[in-house]
Amino acid sequence: MIQLFTPWLLVALPFPLLIYWLAPAKLNANQSALRVPFLGDFAQNEIIKIHSPNRTRLYLAALAWTLLVFASARPQWLGEPIEQAMSGRDLMLAVDLSASMQEQDFILNKQAVDRLTAIKAIATEFINRRVGDRLGLILFGTQAYLQTPLTFDRKTVATLLNESAIGLAGDNTAIGDAIGLAVKRLRNESQNSRVLILLTDGANTAGEVSPLKAAELAAANHLKIYTIGIGADEMLVGGFFGYRKVNPSADIDEGTLIKIAESTGGYYYRAKSLDELNNIYMRLDELEPVEKEKQYFRPKRELYFIPLAMALALAGLLSWKRNFS
Repeated sequence: MIQLFTPWLLVALPFPLLIYWLAPAKLNANQSALRVPFLGDFAQNEIIKIHSPNRTRLYLAALAWTLLVFASARPQWLGEPIEQAMSGRDLMLAVDLSASMQEQDFILNKQAVDRLTAIKAIATEFINRRVGDRLGLILFGTQAYLQTPLTFDRKTVATLLNESAIGLAGDNTAIGDAIGLAVKRLRNESQNSRVLILLTDGANTAGEVSPLKAAELAAANHLKIYTIGIGADEMLVGGFFGYRKVNPSADIDEGTLIKIAESTGGYYYRAKSLDELNNIYMRLDELEPVEKEKQYFRPKRELYFIPLAMALALAGLLSWKRNFS
């Protein structure tokens, strides 16, 4: 259907008639100020004939004005109502980009990959499932950066996550600053919908705010934090005397990550493999379900340019006829 965005502007339609009726008549500039006492001195064929106004031009001008007013009222085409699932949840992802994330202790498609590559593979699917949520992305290393503010554009969030690189934010790990940045970006949102998912493979080694102090601030601002420790428990490393088993995740400060989650009403998870990481994200889908209510919106398409173009074409035609006829 077609609707007018500003229908009250249609009151301008009779303005030309009101001006014609109410404005004082303009004197003809060609009228002579000389009085001629003897009209007989002039030949009859020299008398100026007054022509009546051209009705066609009058009708075209009226049509042009009508189209112009109709265009100013902004006609719009309204499509059929489209259902949109809305959860009202604001969910922020905080991903560690420190140097330790380059440890290749995850297996993807039968190949060893670094921890960030594993996160990208699983988190991208998680992002695509969050239809109706507003998502944001924080990348942190030595410093924490807001890569994507809260948005419904899940494709952009996934793209920027996949474009991130290890060391982009520095080689150290500022867990406290990442939490503090999330609190700052979410504090003005609905209290029942603030969620932070923090993924790291180490301990806090940088930043201005301690992780536990940042967790207290998060709890005071009703921000629920789910912490995920990334890294395998053991892996084989080749050496001069052959292969030996090492623990590549010895630096993970699980105690602090557990306290962060518990103090904010969240949970701590340990992801030792790609399957475990995927199961964690599935669990998060259950804990923070997407759909709460359904909203409807009708797509709009502006149509004002059609009557506007017709009005300008008629105005151009009238101008041409006036100058060349």
